[in-house]
Amino acid sequence: MRLTTKGRYAVTAMLDLAIHHGQGPITLADIAQRQGISLSYLEQLFSRLRKRSLVSSVRGPGGGYSLGRPADEIFVAQVITAVDESVDTTRCGGQANCQDNERCLTHDLWQDLSGRIYDYLDKISLQDLMARQGVRDVAARQERREPDVPLSSLKAVGRA
Repeated sequence: MRLTTKGRYAVTAMLDLAIHHGQGPITLADIAQRQGISLSYLEQLFSRLRKRSLVSSVRGPGGGYSLGRPADEIFVAQVITAVDESVDTTRCGGQANCQDNERCLTHDLWQDLSGRIYDYLDKISLQDLMARQGVRDVAARQERREPDVPLSSLKAVGRA
């Protein structure tokens, strides 16, 4: 299955945003720190998510991002496609040129599987994910974790 880190990170970041909804705009730096995703990578993803109106942004001090619509109206498949990803289990990217530039024997099988995966992800909203106990447990753990502080700054204040 071809779902790269781009799609996975986009879903993770959107879920983080949904979990912190109601706390005002959330900075990408906060999401990057909590989820261990590069800030520059998040900036690229959120540019695409904003174009699809999945997120909205507020500039300036106290700015950041919030969901573009309620969490129960944003589905995982929408997030994945917003960042130009696809859920494709075929070797040929759906082009039917999998074997010597022709359809392979199992092309229809993998094409059907791709469709079922997409349909499954298109039925799971961010709200559905937030209701899962495992997601709530991880979010609580991430909130308890002290933000990463460079060792050099700890030495400067005598904490190392």
